[in-house]
Amino acid sequence: MISPSNPSEEYGELQRLVDDVYRTNPSRAVPRVDVLVRAEINDLSDDLMEVVNLLPAGNYKRFRLCDQLNSIITAHGWAYLYGTVE
Repeated sequence: MISPSNPSEEYGELQRLVDDVYRTNPSRAVPRVDVLVRAEINDLSDDLMEVVNLLPAGNYKRFRLCDQLNSIITAHGWAYLYGTVE
């Protein structure tokens, strides 16, 4: 069981996901499916895949994707365990 005072081993994985998605072109808009595919390639845990799967359909510039992911993370109460993204 994870103690509320300790971040998860997966802390920062969502930030790596966002960085990977926008590595080649930081200003482009990416479709949700690209984020899902990258999450699978990065082999995210089930909890983090749940976060990504909750993204609404659409295309995302980095700022909007981060807002959406942070909203989902916060709604689950996982910000401390997994970190937020920027």
